[in-house]
Amino acid sequence: MVNKNADITASVSESQMAYKTEFENIYGIISFHKKRAMKTVHNESLLMLWQVGGYVSARLKQSAWGGGVVRMLADYIRTRSPKAKGWSYRTLYKMVQFYDTYSTSSFKALVEHYGMQHYLSTTPGSHGLEFVPVEMAQMNGNAIVPFEMAQIPSVLLATGWTNHQIILNRCKTDEQRLFYILYAGSESLENKELVRMISTDAMSSVLGSKDVQSEVLKSQYPQAGVLFKDTVYLEMFGLPVRYKESKRRKEIVAHMKDFILEMGKDFLFIDDEHRLKVGGKTFKVDLLFYHRQLQCMVAIELKTTEFHPKDLGQLEFYLEALDQEERRSNENPSIGIILCRDADMEVVRFALNRSMSPTMVAQYKEQLQVGSVLQRSLVEFCNFLSEGGKKHNQIKQNIS
Repeated sequence: MVNKNADITASVSESQMAYKTEFENIYGIISFHKKRAMKTVHNESLLMLWQVGGYVSARLKQSAWGGGVVRMLADYIRTRSPKAKGWSYRTLYKMVQFYDTYSTSSFKALVEHYGMQHYLSTTPGSHGLEFVPVEMAQMNGNAIVPFEMAQIPSVLLATGWTNHQIILNRCKTDEQRLFYILYAGSESLENKELVRMISTDAMSSVLGSKDVQSEVLKSQYPQAGVLFKDTVYLEMFGLPVRYKESKRRKEIVAHMKDFILEMGKDFLFIDDEHRLKVGGKTFKVDLLFYHRQLQCMVAIELKTTEFHPKDLGQLEFYLEALDQEERRSNENPSIGIILCRDADMEVVRFALNRSMSPTMVAQYKEQLQVGSVLQRSLVEFCNFLSEGGKKHNQIKQNIS
């Protein structure tokens, strides 16, 4: 018996294929404007909070208002908009803190120093940043709020209100705040993820990572300096003091989601103990990932001991095997990472100086050990973000 429904479905599918390009163009238009609408709502919401915070701040500084008036304001807003949320007495003071912290001349000077005055904006839920016109950050023709108060530093639009509250509560310096604003936007970090990044001092891990990368990695992948961390925290695994590499690998696989978020959102898990056949022998890569942005495989070798130069030779052998046997024509050369318990930085430097492959050495810590914040590389991080859509093309040019 002929299945008429199947015939109809096949016919519709064939008809759609004839117009696939045009349909994709129309879908692209829909998607583009939906993202713009989301971005507009996001930007306008932050601008509203900024202006309210600026207005209340001015009245408090002029001693025209006190805490009691702010409480009355919160009650008044709830009366006028009973369904509105987020307008409590405490939240109003958070808006004042938001305005007071980022309206200072010192913060504005810092933003200009790092070339972020034309700001980076991100659509919530999307990955990546882009430059947008400065005018979008300005207020249009509202005589009630002074013009100076309407000038929100446009870099603040890179992330959302809840993330801003986390950053204000947990960061002590303007450099830290600027980094985590940009990092939260570039990685599309959710609230809990941002809290963890600050707790594990992601700023030091990201900005310091280029010191443990080979020259080949830096030249082929200029973005690697801010995409890969030099320290990974594994306290979520609850491992004992002494354990075998196989035990740690199994725990990492069991907690793969946490591990990938710790490494970076662009990592896609492929395999553990990935088999490579070379000649008549079989070798195993501890962990194999694919990096979406760099479009290449990333091999990670786990070491429970201190880094040894021989580890690098083993990793380079694996990378050669991956590139010759498994890399596809549209993929870039594979990257190798040695994740070890400890490392002598002088030994690492000597070993990497002669490395002919895109490799790096990173350390793991079982417990959170927040170190000193590195500021010397923040300018490179900002320059990286400023490249925007040029990143992918730059990778191809460097490799070719």
